[in-house]
Amino acid sequence: MDFEYPEGATPLDPDEAADLLPSHISTHSELNAWEGANILIAETWLFARRRTDLFSDEFVRSLHRRMFDATWRWAGQYRHSDKNIGVHWPQITVAVKQCLEDVQFWLAHGTFDLDTIAAGLHHRMVSVHPFPNGNGRHTRLLADALLFVSGKPRFTWGREIAGADSEVRAQYIRALHMADAGDLQALVQFARG
Repeated sequence: MDFEYPEGATPLDPDEAADLLPSHISTHSELNAWEGANILIAETWLFARRRTDLFSDEFVRSLHRRMFDATWRWAGQYRHSDKNIGVHWPQITVAVKQCLEDVQFWLAHGTFDLDTIAAGLHHRMVSVHPFPNGNGRHTRLLADALLFVSGKPRFTWGREIAGADSEVRAQYIRALHMADAGDLQALVQFARG
């Protein structure tokens, strides 16, 4: 299967792409639909109760595994190759730990409002890019889980980001680039929009 990647998406290397579990998938749209169904199951699990373990490496991996376990053999496993984004792969575990500790600090000290902390969690984890693929979807759910356990409504994330030609996706990518430059407000506005 040839994968078509929208702007800002991370291409899989051939070994990662070979770990696709369902053999009936032959197009990217079929893959998106299959992953979407897998993610809905993970959302049901995630929002069934208020979790207390959001800030652990185990939870980060478990959420990714539940989102993609019917799709990819490597679901829930940190990547073992470098990508067009993210930290050098041997640094992933330390970078994830640092991100989660920073978020806990921000929460404990009221450094930012909760929406900014959730958007910051998303941005930082996307910047680490711990998994071969699915990082944006994974970290959006992780940010939503933080809001949920804090009693706030989930972000809307522009409602639909996935489309390759989507103006919504372009707005999301622009907001991420602004966050790269230190301005999280565009990402917060997009996420709440």
